Amino acid sequence: MVTYAAVLDVPRRVVQMLAKLLGARRRQIGTPKGSRALEPFRQAALVLRWFRDQSCVHCLARDAGISQATDYRYLHEGVDVLVGQAPDLHRVLAECREQGLNHLVLDGTLIECDRVAGTHPNAEGKAVDTWYSAKNKASGANVQFLAAPDGTPLWVSDAEPGSVPNITAARTHCLPALYKAAADGLPTLADSGYQGAGIGIHHPFKKPRGGSHLQLHPDTRTYNALLRGVRALGERAAAELKERWRALKHITLSPHRIGAITKAALVLNNTWR
Repeated sequence: MVTYAAVLDVPRRVVQMLAKLLGARRRQIGTPKGSRALEPFRQAALVLRWFRDQSCVHCLARDAGISQATDYRYLHEGVDVLVGQAPDLHRVLAECREQGLNHLVLDGTLIECDRVAGTHPNAEGKAVDTWYSAKNKASGANVQFLAAPDGTPLWVSDAEPGSVPNITAARTHCLPALYKAAADGLPTLADSGYQGAGIGIHHPFKKPRGGSHLQLHPDTRTYNALLRGVRALGERAAAELKERWRALKHITLSPHRIGAITKAALVLNNTWR
C-alpha cells in the first residue's frame, strides 16, 4: 500500500455549507455529540469527493477509516440535506421575472446508471426495459433542466425512467408552470423533441414526413436557425453540472435516487457559483 496526499478541488465555502447542513441535521435528530465516526466537516468532504471525482464508495470508506455501510449512510444523508435546499420551480420562475430575463431554456438529459431489471409494455404491447433509453442507447433516468439564457442551471426536475421521452417528462414536471410564466412574459425555448408542448414553449420545426424531397419553407428554416442560435448557450446547463460534478456521468447508486442526486448537485453548483 502506498499513501499520498490529495487536495479536494472544491471551494472551501462549498464544504462549509454542506458541513453546516449536516451539523443541523444531527442536532435535529438528536445525535449525541462525538458518537459519529466522522465530524460534519469530514463527512462533507467525503460526500463532495463522491460528487466531484466519481470516487468508488469502498475507496472513500477506506480513506475515511469507516465501513462501507457507514459510507453509504453518510453519502445518502449528504444528498438528503442538500435536496432540502433545492430551488422550487415556481420560486425560480418568479425570480427570473423579477430579474427581467427575456426567456428560459428547457432541455432534458439522460443521467446514466448501471443496467436495471424492470420492464413495462409499450404502446404496441411489447415488453421493453423501463430504464433503457433507445435514443441514447444507454440505461439511466431522464431529468429536465431549466437554464438562464447564459446557460446558468436554475432548476432540475425529479427523474423519470430513461424510456420516458422529454416531452412526457416535461408535461409531468414543469409545463403547467411554464405556461403561466409565458403568459406573464417569460417564454421558454426548447429543442425539436418538445414539439407540441403548447403555447409559450418555442421549438424548431421538424421536416415534414413523406420523404427527403420535402423541404421546410425558407421562413421556417430561418426561424429554426435563429431559435437554435438563441438557445445555444442555455444548453450548457446539463454539461456544466455533469462536468463539475462527475458523479452525474454515471450513477452507481439506485436509479430511484438519480433525481435527488441531480438536485443535490444543483445546490452544490449554486453555492460554487
